[in-house]
Amino acid sequence: MRQEFIKFIARGNVIDLAVGIIIGAAFTAIVNSLVNDIIMPPIGVILGGVDFSNIFVTLSSGGPYASLAAAQQAGAATLNIGVFINAVIKFLIVAFAVFILVKQVNALQARLVGEKAKAPPPPPPKQEVLLEEIRDLLKNR
Repeated sequence: MRQEFIKFIARGNVIDLAVGIIIGAAFTAIVNSLVNDIIMPPIGVILGGVDFSNIFVTLSSGGPYASLAAAQQAGAATLNIGVFINAVIKFLIVAFAVFILVKQVNALQARLVGEKAKAPPPPPPKQEVLLEEIRDLLKNR
């Protein structure tokens, strides 16, 4: 069982998956920073100083809260609309990045397949050539 597990782990697909997960986690941190620190502040300024992370609706009774953090600290039930908007924007950025990546990989694969199609086929093995010659000699007798 140990040998089988080692063989499973050593397969290329598992290693590729692990690398993909690690890169994906790092990419998620970049996208979070891009949305929270670069994209949303200018949009908030354009919309009159709105901080999207603090757009929420309080569902439970209680005073008006200055921020989402204050509402959550008070234990109020909230609909976190701004957090949802940020998550949607993050998703769209990641989806677009994956689209571009897949498009480039498909273009590269198509180019590689095209190059393989243009290459002349390899010559047949010597055994096959000799067998064809023998066949042709026997046919001519």
